[in-house]
Amino acid sequence: MKLFIVALCSVLSLCAALQAQAPSVTVRPDTIYVGADGKFETAPDTALVQFNISAQGDTAKDAYDLASKQAEATRQIMRANGIDPKSAEIGFFSLNPQYNWKDVKHRIIGYQVTTSVSVKLKDFTKIGPVTQQLADASVGESQSLSYTLDSTEEAKSKAVADAYRRARASAQSLANASGRTLGELSYASVDTFENIRVMSPMPRAKAMAAMAQAPAPTEEFSPQNVTVTAHVNAMFTLK
Repeated sequence: MKLFIVALCSVLSLCAALQAQAPSVTVRPDTIYVGADGKFETAPDTALVQFNISAQGDTAKDAYDLASKQAEATRQIMRANGIDPKSAEIGFFSLNPQYNWKDVKHRIIGYQVTTSVSVKLKDFTKIGPVTQQLADASVGESQSLSYTLDSTEEAKSKAVADAYRRARASAQSLANASGRTLGELSYASVDTFENIRVMSPMPRAKAMAAMAQAPAPTEEFSPQNVTVTAHVNAMFTLK
């Protein structure tokens, strides 16, 4: 019974939160309230390369030292490609003991250090060299690449404008069907969203090194467009 009460309270709290987020609109007489979606597609301006630095050692210090060497190799690669190492971001850092699970006492047999790194590239021609050099240096496990849009204001404005045109067109059609004339906009609310394109993880370092003579996987291909969408709720007067 206590579990049921807790679950019910959680559901009621969620419903209250959702109601608080939704705009409260009082539809007045002689008005039309409509909603519409709009979008704007544009080329991405940023490539996000993400990878993990991972090292194992017999002791915590050994694992930490190996991870430090890989991190320094990463910084050297970035500098060699004209990228400021300070622009890289660390998502997490962990130091975990490794156990022998076949042993009844589960003795510690080593330690593993793992950290995630994200690098934003504005120059897409650097994607191939950076990912390949990380692989050659045996750092950058499980690389992944995604394209995004850092400068979103103009794209958001165009998506909102598209949504508003659609909303007004719907309201105009409804007004015409009812024999009324569509008036001015009296209320509007806007939500915008960005659809980020994510590519599959790249092969591990050893596999990448084995393909060193082959063209980069992204060579001569164009990154997918980023789609910014908007939803507009609008209320118009009727004459």
